[in-house]
Amino acid sequence: MPQTAAPTTNTASPPPLFDGSGYLIDHLSWNEQLARDLAQQEGVGELSEQHWQVLRHIRERYLSLGALPNMRQVCRATGIPRWKVHNLFGSCLSIWRIAGLPDPGEEAKAYLS
Repeated sequence: MPQTAAPTTNTASPPPLFDGSGYLIDHLSWNEQLARDLAQQEGVGELSEQHWQVLRHIRERYLSLGALPNMRQVCRATGIPRWKVHNLFGSCLSIWRIAGLPDPGEEAKAYLS
């Protein structure tokens, strides 16, 4: 009886999506399903159209400027008052994580909290 080779398994694990602090390593790997999953993890719940407006604006500004837009600009651009954005997400840090952006650094985290 001929011997067959044992099936090989790929033991190499895929590269991690998130760093040790829970931030997406490659912001270009973000997608809407990942945002929904992150929103659940952050305790935000289901994302409404207003959530998406804020997330898309934050991502657009980050991708074009490479920096965090201030909340006044976000609120003005989306037409959503600051108190409403806070009610939607809880904190700017949650917005940043759900938007799939990389670790902003300690100084920015203090501002985002």
